[in-house]
Amino acid sequence: MPDLTLRRRTVLGGMLGGAAALTAGPLTLPSWADESTNELRRRWQTLLTGGPTVDPTDPDLAVAIARIDKLAKSALTTLDRSANRTTLWPDLASTTLSNHVASNFRRIKQIAVAWGTTGSSYAGNAQVAADVLGALDWMYANRYSPTLPRYDNDYDWEIGGASAFADTLVLLYDVIDPALRSTYTAAINHYTPDPNLWRADRQIATGANRVWIATVVAVRAVLDGDTAALTRVRDAISDVEGDGANSVLAFNDAPGRTDGTGEGFYSDGAFLQHWKHPYNGGYGKELLGTLSSLLYLLGGTQWSVTDRDLDNIYHWIDDAFDPLMARGDLMGSVCGREIARPSKQNHAPTQTVIEGALRLIPAAPPDRATRLTALVEQWITEDTFRDFLTVTDPASLVAARAVLASGTPARGPLVLHKQYPRMDKVAHHRPGFTIGLSAYSSRIYNYESIQTENLHGWHLSDGMVLVYDDDLGHYSGDYWPTVDPYRLPGTTVDSRRLADSYGFRSTSAADWVGGAAVPGRTIGAYGMDLRGHGTGLTALKSWFLIDDVMVCVGSDITGPGSVETIVENRKLRTGSETFTQAAGYCHLAGTGGYVFPDNTPVRVLRENRTATWREINLKYGTDTPVTRPYQTLWIDHGAAPVAQGYYYVQLPTASLAATTAFARNRPVRRLRADSTVHAVRLHDVLAANFWQAGCAAELTADGPASVVVARGTVAISDPTQTRNTVTVDLATPELRFIEADDKVQVVRRGAGWRLIADVTDSHGGTLTATFR
Repeated sequence: MPDLTLRRRTVLGGMLGGAAALTAGPLTLPSWADESTNELRRRWQTLLTGGPTVDPTDPDLAVAIARIDKLAKSALTTLDRSANRTTLWPDLASTTLSNHVASNFRRIKQIAVAWGTTGSSYAGNAQVAADVLGALDWMYANRYSPTLPRYDNDYDWEIGGASAFADTLVLLYDVIDPALRSTYTAAINHYTPDPNLWRADRQIATGANRVWIATVVAVRAVLDGDTAALTRVRDAISDVEGDGANSVLAFNDAPGRTDGTGEGFYSDGAFLQHWKHPYNGGYGKELLGTLSSLLYLLGGTQWSVTDRDLDNIYHWIDDAFDPLMARGDLMGSVCGREIARPSKQNHAPTQTVIEGALRLIPAAPPDRATRLTALVEQWITEDTFRDFLTVTDPASLVAARAVLASGTPARGPLVLHKQYPRMDKVAHHRPGFTIGLSAYSSRIYNYESIQTENLHGWHLSDGMVLVYDDDLGHYSGDYWPTVDPYRLPGTTVDSRRLADSYGFRSTSAADWVGGAAVPGRTIGAYGMDLRGHGTGLTALKSWFLIDDVMVCVGSDITGPGSVETIVENRKLRTGSETFTQAAGYCHLAGTGGYVFPDNTPVRVLRENRTATWREINLKYGTDTPVTRPYQTLWIDHGAAPVAQGYYYVQLPTASLAATTAFARNRPVRRLRADSTVHAVRLHDVLAANFWQAGCAAELTADGPASVVVARGTVAISDPTQTRNTVTVDLATPELRFIEADDKVQVVRRGAGWRLIADVTDSHGGTLTATFR
């Protein structure tokens, strides 16, 4: 946690001075208004429109401007301008759904952005300005003012609607009567008065909500010349008033930090919101995008954020976003309920990440700016499914083109195995594919389904395996509404039908979820003590990821219902892909191979599945049916199985010939698969998940542990995150000890070695020792 003592002393007076101005009620221009806030307003206008130097004759910018015009035209065409109108737009007429309030303001903002964008066909148009002013007047009189009731979701009043309202006031600043503008900013201040608090009952704002709230206050303060409020905004980022407990910059697991919610970023790259939901691809990306805009607004001024933890934002890029992106797609396992929104598919979430990174480059230290430039160039160029340059805003487009023209070489494809013990997720990057694993435990929720969204997310964390390959649109193109939610790849499930949103926001009864990773290599072991929520199903599941091979082992599968393990459920590109099935293996053209060393019977289904987005999202879904072809493979454990198991090897992107050869040669050896340990050997790698004390080959563990031995490196972790020490005996006499992490003690034991790992406060992280 940053040392906030000195900063609290120096800013305390400014904070108190601004307190009176932040109370609800009409605001007049304060006597301490600062001319410098006009510069901040111009900065925000530039962020919204690209600024006055935008060249509309530039072909790329012309496309971006045309996109802005299209949105404005649609809004203007359907806008009700009648004298006695009872709504602005007929599809946003509800007086009980608060998202209609926010959506009305967003449409008004779309028109205002076009009005303020150089080169737009609506730029500076007096009638368009009148339409916007008339719409704001109607909203203030009928939907959004201190005298009107609030209802439904606080987000729409304090963040979504307030943000779009404030942005519109910035865009039309010069044509709005100052007194009227003050009336409108007073309404915003009524709903969002404090950068530290939100909701009607004034709860402490955390994570992305804190940054959103602070940004609304900042833009309102810029409009009012309220410099004291800008000081409080700056300090809210570090939570000065709360002694740093809810700083969005400090890692939640920083030494000495105590945080009542645990929401925000962790040092391993995990991001949690809504207490225990993994959310890098939802609230996490929004935090990055919004905070980068706020830093842009305040940078180089007396309100610049100078917190020593500010550099953590670069670690977010490296650890919290880059490993969870696969050629433009953000892993669905960390997107929360947003996977059930049609607007968030087609690689849309990564756009926010890229835009946020672009805004960080100008103020970054030179070496970090170079690294960010190389990384952003890689992100933009490797995504051939969705062209960033054709979907972003003019300001980000200009910044992106500067990156591409910088001469800095792109970073290159990511090759990495990374585990996230703080949120029970794994990312495994190889040159030709990426694998994402999704689990949950006593520490992490299974899935989120609030606001009538993500209604069928029951099994998203029951061992789901997402494989990203050259089919960059696989998890776009209506995957989430059409995939069978009872047969998500990698999961072991009780197939009984469940009610919408059943069991959401639940933790598991099991602690054992996690694994060990070999530093510098794409090798890791991962395991899950699965307890099917509300079903009575139990299973021990392991994934051993060794370069281009994933060995999948299950045991102790027991449950009262009909149970299946889903090997694959692939949305096909054409529906005519060749599927080959033979004794001991299967192969799906364009996807890869699946080897079953025990010749396990595998059920196969190819089907066209039809669904609507409304089935999984009542709030934002649409009613248009969509149909997609799928190839499904599963192992049927039958009704009421007892202590059953599975064993198969997945070979992403492997050819049919390579799959056949692997099935014939069987280079993987399964050493044990029972309630004590799962262990396999492949070439020079020995990997084991110890569910309890036991032995596997030359390894012995004194209790729950994950252990990988690869070319002299021994990686050890405590996946339960409950132990103080893990002791592993390695009966390999020919090894010579070289070095170990500070928390690993290595001693001779007979002809072999004993490793005693101090895992206190390691939170599931890996400790290593190196031998020769």
